[in-house]
Amino acid sequence: MAATDCIVVGGGIVGAACARELARAGARVDLLEAGHLGGGATAAGMGHLVTMDGVPGELALTRHGVGAWRRESDDLKRSAEYTPTGTLWIASTAAEVELLERQRSAFAAVDVDAAMLTRAELAAVEPALSAAACAGLRVPGDAIVYAPKAAQWLARQSCGGRLRVHRGARVVRVGPDWAQAADGRRFEAAQVVVACGLAARELLPGLALVARRGHLLITDRYPGTLRHHVLEVGYAASTHVADAVSVSFNVQPRPTGQILIGSSREPGVEHAAEDADIVRRLAARALHFLPGLDAASVLRVWTGVRAVSPSGLPIIGRATLPGAQGRVWVAAGHEGLGVTTALVSAALLRAKMFGGSLPAGLERIFAEDAA
Repeated sequence: MAATDCIVVGGGIVGAACARELARAGARVDLLEAGHLGGGATAAGMGHLVTMDGVPGELALTRHGVGAWRRESDDLKRSAEYTPTGTLWIASTAAEVELLERQRSAFAAVDVDAAMLTRAELAAVEPALSAAACAGLRVPGDAIVYAPKAAQWLARQSCGGRLRVHRGARVVRVGPDWAQAADGRRFEAAQVVVACGLAARELLPGLALVARRGHLLITDRYPGTLRHHVLEVGYAASTHVADAVSVSFNVQPRPTGQILIGSSREPGVEHAAEDADIVRRLAARALHFLPGLDAASVLRVWTGVRAVSPSGLPIIGRATLPGAQGRVWVAAGHEGLGVTTALVSAALLRAKMFGGSLPAGLERIFAEDAA
């Protein structure tokens, strides 16, 4: 095929965001997707745009990520069903209240609006919560989106004809200036970006990514049950547990009136089969804080497998391709924050590839090459 400026491998939320960003910067981009745009891990997640402070650098990255979504076009927001629910972190013990206070202080230090709520205030904003929730931290700037639609919208932006999408292109090999699809098609470009989640390690041997599986449940429609995306404060720490299965209360009101229930994390599990014990644990944790769901009908259970890096932050930058010193780049390892950080990840990649300053506060965190 005719050579272009950039190939982006992977049409999930991160790959689509990167493709659009590079095309907006003036590059001619071929976006290669094996299956459906916005499929894979993108379709398996909750679509929560959340400010988090779990590992060093995560607060700066997610703050930029949530802000980037807030500044996006109304057209993307409509297409992605952007809903400014805010996030409500809840505590159930005195020790967890202290964690919330520390989180509020960390947020305040970087100008993220967040306010502590007493038990009475918590009951006023979310009446369905049980007394097990004794305090809360409300972050009004967070939101939710439907991530598959967001990825599809980003991939549709032709940017003056510079962005082309090739579906059914399952890439099996990459070189310094090419990508080979399983059906024999060969795509050539000056630079190659690998943004296909866990599959990136197959294309870039030695890339430090491991799998982490999660379960989600969705109920029938119960409009008005919740107003915020509600999580227990221990969720932030559980996202970075490396050697144990974790189950945390993480519940989201969808615009349809349905309730999305999570979340679990199983390090090292790569298959998509559902685990009945984990589903029971998720349901029990949800009922602990939302006893009114005891009669709710669960319509569907599913799993998703995400790619995790050793640092807990995404790997963004130039990759080392054994046997060839080419211009190969990677944007992968986002775990559960791919949707939150997709737009800022794309901005980071563009700055590294084409020059320019990195977003403020991220210079040192993402200064090094990826792998």
